[in-house]
Amino acid sequence: MRHDEMIGKVQALAQLPDRGTAERAAHAVVSTLSERLPSGLARHVAAQLPPDMAAAMREAADASAAHDSGKAGERFGLTAFAGRIAVRAGTDEDTALREAAAVMEVLDAALAPELTERMAHALPADIRELLPVERATQDTWTSG
Repeated sequence: MRHDEMIGKVQALAQLPDRGTAERAAHAVVSTLSERLPSGLARHVAAQLPPDMAAAMREAADASAAHDSGKAGERFGLTAFAGRIAVRAGTDEDTALREAAAVMEVLDAALAPELTERMAHALPADIRELLPVERATQDTWTSG
């Protein structure tokens, strides 16, 4: 999926007023997601994203890997996830969660299904809830 298409979908799904806001939201979410995922998985996700979104994800993955020896990703739940996105996007936590759900839906459509599944399995249940309903339900059933 091309960058312009991704940003347009984020803007529409999150009902954002302009592309700049959608761009900030998308970068805030992928950067925060990258901190939460194991660094190798974050790099695999980044490889399937448009170059500037991939760069934001890789930068956060590299910083996170340096902090936690590059293995598991940082451990935090939905509250911290929303807080980090809100700070990066310059918004409040409720808006950050709405934007995160929109970005996660766009990522679900943009990434190879098996990569999205790996990403879902690496996230705690509360963050996984931001994935599209079918994916969140499917992963809850398979992870058990």
